[in-house]
Amino acid sequence: MPQEIAELHQYGIARVYSPDDGRAMGLQGMINDLLRQADFSVGQSLNGEAEQLSAHHHHAIARLISAAENYPDLFRQQLDLLPLIPTTRPIPIVGITGTGGSGKSSMVDELVRRFLLDFPDKTVGIISVDPSKRKTGGALLGDRIRMNAINHPNVYMRSLATRQANLALSRHVKDALHILKSAQFDLILLETSGIGQSDTEITEHSDLSLYIMTPEYGAASQLEKIDMLDFADLIALNKFDKRGALDALRDVKKQYKRNHHLWDTPDEQLPVFGTIASQFNDTGTNELYKALVATINHRTNAHFDSTLDLPLGNSEKIYIIPPKRTRYLAEIAESNRRYDDWVRKQADVAQKLDAVQQVMELLSSPAKKGQEAALSGKANELIHTEEGKSIAQLYQTLLKDLDPHNLSRLENWTTFAQNYRNDEYIYLVRNKEIRVKTYTESLSRLKIPKISLPRYTAWGDLLRWLLQENVPGEFPYTAGVFPFKRENEDPTRMFAGEGNPERTNKRFHYVSLGMPAKRLSTAFDSVTLYGEDPDYRPDIYGKIGNSGVSICCLDDAKKLYSGFDLCQPNVSVSMTINGPAAAMTAFFLNAAIDQQCELFIQQNGMEDEVRAKIAQIYAAKGQTQPRYNSAPELSHLERDQQEKDAALPEGNNGLGLLLLGITGDQVLPADSYQKIKAATLSKVRGTVQADILKEDQAQNTCIFSTEFSLRLMGDMQQYFIDNDIQNFYSVSISGYHIAEAGANPISQLAFTLSNGFTYIEYYLSRGMNIDDFAPNLSFFFSNGIDPEYSVIGRVARRIWAKAIKHQYNGNERSQKLKYHIQTSGRSLHAQEIDFNDIRTTLQALYAIYDNCNSLHTNAYDEAITTPTEESVRRAMAIQLIINHELGLAKNTQHRNRKRSSNRHPPTIACRSCQ
Repeated sequence: MPQEIAELHQYGIARVYSPDDGRAMGLQGMINDLLRQADFSVGQSLNGEAEQLSAHHHHAIARLISAAENYPDLFRQQLDLLPLIPTTRPIPIVGITGTGGSGKSSMVDELVRRFLLDFPDKTVGIISVDPSKRKTGGALLGDRIRMNAINHPNVYMRSLATRQANLALSRHVKDALHILKSAQFDLILLETSGIGQSDTEITEHSDLSLYIMTPEYGAASQLEKIDMLDFADLIALNKFDKRGALDALRDVKKQYKRNHHLWDTPDEQLPVFGTIASQFNDTGTNELYKALVATINHRTNAHFDSTLDLPLGNSEKIYIIPPKRTRYLAEIAESNRRYDDWVRKQADVAQKLDAVQQVMELLSSPAKKGQEAALSGKANELIHTEEGKSIAQLYQTLLKDLDPHNLSRLENWTTFAQNYRNDEYIYLVRNKEIRVKTYTESLSRLKIPKISLPRYTAWGDLLRWLLQENVPGEFPYTAGVFPFKRENEDPTRMFAGEGNPERTNKRFHYVSLGMPAKRLSTAFDSVTLYGEDPDYRPDIYGKIGNSGVSICCLDDAKKLYSGFDLCQPNVSVSMTINGPAAAMTAFFLNAAIDQQCELFIQQNGMEDEVRAKIAQIYAAKGQTQPRYNSAPELSHLERDQQEKDAALPEGNNGLGLLLLGITGDQVLPADSYQKIKAATLSKVRGTVQADILKEDQAQNTCIFSTEFSLRLMGDMQQYFIDNDIQNFYSVSISGYHIAEAGANPISQLAFTLSNGFTYIEYYLSRGMNIDDFAPNLSFFFSNGIDPEYSVIGRVARRIWAKAIKHQYNGNERSQKLKYHIQTSGRSLHAQEIDFNDIRTTLQALYAIYDNCNSLHTNAYDEAITTPTEESVRRAMAIQLIINHELGLAKNTQHRNRKRSSNRHPPTIACRSCQ
């Protein structure tokens, strides 16, 4: 909007190009305008920066360095105005140099991070120099790309270009260091461009030097050419995870001994360290940091008294997937193929055994009158011949080749099938008996079976079906992970999120009003997805609450899910968030705990007492208690319940709002709170997406490194195990966003399952038991109209079950792949949007026929806007009509109903997918 653009210009942004600019100027015109406005040197106009100079006045520092670089004569005039460099305390300058690509910038960032943790009140100034191209004179000032810890008020960083050929430093480095010293930084780091083996120029500007190299320097004789091995105070052999690193460390230490005549010094006392700067909290880098602080104190008397407790030792690469397990995907594929080969062989044996058995029955049939009796008599004679004995012997031989378990299943098939023909089917779920009617009644008063078994009579066909298809709830769970569809709960789980928590809470109550199960799926705005604070800033405020709900604290989560008892078995919550998933999960779990604390308070008549405590807490702060913004303040006791309920959305009883601004442990006894907490964690249902591998591959809302995020996921799962959280899933492994990024149905499934197996391998490498975490994994797929989508769930369940059972030895719960599916967003058209409901209906049919565990149906207007209440109601109606009115959808295994016209089972999926 024009007014927003004007505000951004006032905020300090030079130019925002609008669609109107695009139409008037074109893309090239906007590029040319951008370059023209940026093509000038800064530092010419100084306005008292010298008098304002301090370590925390970064603007003044930047303008003075620019003046020194671009207008040296002007800077000379300002030089006398700079504050005197203090002589009472030293300002150490650490020179850092090394070969290009050795990881200098990453190492600087890691050293700065540790220094800030160690000395939170100290300031750091960084000058990084990058080489200039001899041909063009240009330079890529890219050091900030490798630095994350420098985004701190106590750190100033400036990149300079050499502007000279074959030199590692800029001629303006001396002036830049003088400015940083005048600003009275506590520590100054000077990083060279690292252009070769002769970087000793750094020693002329620094009090001590650190040389960074890698194990890939060539033959040991090349070490003789590196001057910095003579001059450096500390040496880091970075990228220590490279092959041959231990040998390189030994050679560098030998060279250091020769250069410094330290023949009798033990290797462990030499200032040479193997490091992996790219690895979080690397022990070798910790050793280097400790040695650096000690050397600074020794050389400059800076008195940096380090108290930071760091794990020390030799650098060792910490692998997410252990090297010996790098073939895990190939092993899973091989295991599944072995199973399929075994099935084919067993089915062949069963077929032959069935044929031989039928021959034996014919030969041993009782004598009959007339001609049949004569033929039977000949048969009885034949059975005692050598040929007859051979048939009997063949039967015994084949019987030995058939797995006894398979033989038992074939022999008991009649009883097994009868269980599904009875009026009721009885099975157990967590030791609870479940009784389900096995049929529905059509308008014609016909009993339509919910499970239609194949009408095979040949043992080979029957065994192949049992081992590869089977009924729902039986391995390999191709048809579904539960024996029957739920009758009291639809798979409906509608995605919602927009604006503030109260607005989305209203939508949640709208989509779940009158539904027996409250299945809430939460969409977060981009500010929340990136873990940012939704403060009023012109560059983000337009995104707050846009295409998702804004949640930044515990109170927001309490408002978002208020009115839903999160511990009821018919309530479950899904949260689509990845980067800050751990924080959002903590908000959700604490909101659930405080809800149960509120119920405890109500049940024990403690409302007045608790409100008094809350009032006392906020009186001490001089603040008022937060409230649900569209409701009266709950602390006003004169408001009667009817008025209070009228201000809340329909269906919201206010549960979860009493303890806004505080937590239950502040108003309840510690023992009561701990009991409530433990009970809540064992009951709360739902899932958080937290799938960082999918983010890395497709959606890219990454705020931490992939390795760190995986560790955080592992920590979350370990917490779930330790606290018996079994009904809330720690990760929803998502293929939807992979599909939206362009994957076809097969590649979507391949990436998603491989990500799931990667999490399994990582969790196992941390010492977790497969059956402690695999049941807490769920999946999320996109649906489309392509034919492969009709079996995506069947194929996923089969592959997962076989791999978990045979490769990982997981139990039945671990073998069951449960998944949510959403109709395809990229299939929606922005033109003639009314027809999108037809596309969504076809995709919902695929999902329901495929026995999905939960389903979101897109609204027809999602191609152009956030769905309205009317469009969401229509979208929900699509799946409700299918589930409750479409007769075929009431049959769990409708695909297997047709009679086989030959001796092979009907094809469910392509062979490559099995």
